[in-house]
Amino acid sequence: MRNEVVRIPVDGAHIEGALELPERPAGLVLFAHGSGSSRHSPRNNFVARVLREHGVGTLLMDLLTPEEDRDYSRRFDIDLLVERLVAAARWVRKNPDTAALPIGYFGASTGAAAALRAAAQDESIAAVVSRGGRPDLAPPAALSKVKAPTLFLVGGQDFGVIELNESAFSHLQCEKQLVIVPGATHLFEEPGTLEEVAAQAAGWFESHFKSSQSN
Repeated sequence: MRNEVVRIPVDGAHIEGALELPERPAGLVLFAHGSGSSRHSPRNNFVARVLREHGVGTLLMDLLTPEEDRDYSRRFDIDLLVERLVAAARWVRKNPDTAALPIGYFGASTGAAAALRAAAQDESIAAVVSRGGRPDLAPPAALSKVKAPTLFLVGGQDFGVIELNESAFSHLQCEKQLVIVPGATHLFEEPGTLEEVAAQAAGWFESHFKSSQSN
């Protein structure tokens, strides 16, 4: 297992990330966190650990610099988050250790909108997963351009967000699936619900990384 802190150049600054690669990774998943979260998010780190157990590399990163994150409004600047995610994917493709790997996006909350909009700009993205996401923050025109197979995971008790996901889901023209996790609220804190999210995400990325390499 390879584990290192990386610094990704963006707009004259750098964002930091934790890159972890199992032996012979099937692909690499870039995590886009929700507002107020970071690469140290225990929930996303749990999901990332399960992905690595399934042979998938992970890059958990802060899309904002520490200075930017202190400006509360920046956390909801989806345009900026998209730019950073695209820049991170560009860096991954130039890094000799990751250049050949299929790329996927895992977005949570507002990060899901950034992941979907970034995928709409890049047809080579192999798969997208949204956990408790706000895909409604991506406009329908962007959603309709997403080519990557996309999985929405929503808590069965996350009222309001379920409807937002269903509406955004209807605009997707790609291979897609919406899974309602029974008994889960927005943060998937209930016993067994985050495990379900991780298992669903691992299966989705494994399957579509394999198919992207065989095409």
